[in-house]
Amino acid sequence: VQLQACGGGLVQAGGSLSLSCAASGRTFSSYHMGWFRQAPGKEREFVAAITWGGRSTLYADSVRGRFTISRDNAKNTVYLQMNSLKPEDTAIYYCVADISRLSTRPSEYNYWGQGTQVTVSS
Repeated sequence: VQLQACGGGLVQAGGSLSLSCAASGRTFSSYHMGWFRQAPGKEREFVAAITWGGRSTLYADSVRGRFTISRDNAKNTVYLQMNSLKPEDTAIYYCVADISRLSTRPSEYNYWGQGTQVTVSS
């Protein structure tokens, strides 16, 4: 599966952004999907994930209550709604996919998109 993320940009603290990730392939609905992010000089970190059917989600503690992950299998797209953004949310956000299981570990995901930059100014 190939992933194409978009929707990043520059926003002031307290603002909102919505990321989307379009996936190619007919078997999108079989894949668990997620988002990771990486800030300059930091390791890649888990943000959120959603099961293939959308019934279960996982969130990092740092974003729970502010970010919402969702998916539309008819459109082969996964979304990340980000509200109440903080400067520490600044990072490149990566869309990921895997068929095996929902995970917070980057090594568990075999498919990665190219990343989209999110910058939150203070």
